[in-house]
Amino acid sequence: MKSLKIALACDHAGYKIKEKIKEYLIKAGHNVKDFGTNSEESVDYPDFAHPLARAVENNEYNFGITLCGSGNGISMTANKHQGIRAALCWNVEIAKLARLHNNANVCSIPARFVSPELAIEIVNEFLITGFEGGRHIRRLKKMPVIK
Repeated sequence: MKSLKIALACDHAGYKIKEKIKEYLIKAGHNVKDFGTNSEESVDYPDFAHPLARAVENNEYNFGITLCGSGNGISMTANKHQGIRAALCWNVEIAKLARLHNNANVCSIPARFVSPELAIEIVNEFLITGFEGGRHIRRLKKMPVIK
């Protein structure tokens, strides 16, 4: 796999697993930006999701990886950005389908429901899987809100 620019963000519930993912990604040769948080002290996930989403949306990073307790809140926040397609990925197959069919650019992981080892497997599958294109392109074109 070629070296990628990857953004990471989490809340307190995702901190420990985020650190394991970061270590894995750096060892794999990727350029990693950690948007925080940097401890298990209680924080609000939007404070970290929005900066990551802006950076991915502006093509500063190839992909984003987000974590919170359920994965839902941080994913919902990232998805407020028109250029973000954040997918809640709790297993490897979902991560693969998020890339194949939805061209997801953010992988959101439910930190309280996966092991660090499974989280790394999910991230790896997300990063190595390409977008299938074809019939999925017309669906993706319908996602943005048109004002």
